[in-house]
Formats: sequence, C-alpha cells, structure tokens
Amino acid sequence: MKPRITVLLVDDHALVRRGFRRLIEDEPDLVVVGEADDGPAAVSMAAELEPAVVVLDYALPGMNGAAVARKILAARPGARILMLSMHAEPGYLGNALEAGASGYLLKSALDLELVDAIRRIAAGERVLDPHLPAPAAGGAKDSTLTPRELEVLQLIVAGKSNKEIALILGVSPNTIGVHRANIMDRLDIHNAAELAAYAVRNGLVGLP
Repeated sequence: MKPRITVLLVDDHALVRRGFRRLIEDEPDLVVVGEADDGPAAVSMAAELEPAVVVLDYALPGMNGAAVARKILAARPGARILMLSMHAEPGYLGNALEAGASGYLLKSALDLELVDAIRRIAAGERVLDPHLPAPAAGGAKDSTLTPRELEVLQLIVAGKSNKEIALILGVSPNTIGVHRANIMDRLDIHNAAELAAYAVRNGLVGLP
C-alpha cells in the first residue's frame, strides 16, 4: 500500500477546517495530520509535522497566506502549498505564486476539486482554478515587492510610523524610509491611505 498523503489545514474558521477534514479523510490515500488557525501556528506545525501538502487560506488575520507560505517554504522547501481564496483578482494570484504556492483554488468552487488538487500537487503538478484569469506576463507589478518590503507594507497598513517599524524590524528609520519610498515608486502610489487600500484590495497584506 502506498503511503498516505499528509495534509496540514490552515484556516481561521473552525467550521471550515472541519468541513475540509471531512472531505479529505473520506479518501483512503489522504490524512490530515494537523490544523492551524493562524500564520505563526501554521509555520510552527509545518516544521514539526512535515506535511506533504499545506492547504492554506489566503485571508488569515495579521499575516496573509502569501507571507505564511514564504515562511513555511523557507523552513521546508519540499512542502507543497495549496492556496485557497475567495478572490480571483490577478493581484492575489500573482502574490500567491510569487510566494511559492503550487496551487490556487477559489473557495466558491471546492467540493471534490480540493481532493483532486491535493493529489495533483503532491505529485508535483501546479493546479490553478480554471475560473481564474491568466497571470499577467512577467507577473503583476505587486510581485516585484521583496519579502522585506511586504513586511514593511504590512506595518504601514497597520498604521505604524517609520520609527515604530524600524524598532519592530531592528533597522534604522532611514532604512524604513527607503523601503517606503521604493514601495510607493514600484506601485506608483504616493499617498499612504491609497497605498493601504491598494495593499488590502490586492491581497498584498492581511488586515491588521
């Protein structure tokens, strides 16, 4: 008998996780080895349990799914990430793929697609929801932001000043000023309120 595909479920809603677990564990070749309800727990459990596939909700509180995926893959490059989202906008998809996700499914059309996607991703395939628009050539412009710039952007959206961000990240306020300027230049947005709205709308950061 082939070894079962191990799965970690990450979603901040217990009822959603319960539904996914029921779907997955009806299949003899799949097993859920753990559940997490936020980003830090997901990163810790992925390192401890070493699941083959992490089923990861994009809209986690505080740290969005793309940021979580980066941290998981930094610790476990062999993990496969299946991102689940309510959003079909190119910014969300581009950000997930840039973070290293192997698949992206819309939550509105899961059912048995979830099980099939887990199997395909575990086998090394990339799985994209057929209802998604094709990624822009060369990636959407938000994908040019570095992981550190995305960290800074998350703190800007949370209302932190350059000085506060510098203290949190352990760098100088001048360095944060440079990051802020680079972010605004790359996204062609030069107003903090517009920057925050764009970042949340396009899935670059999680809601504070």
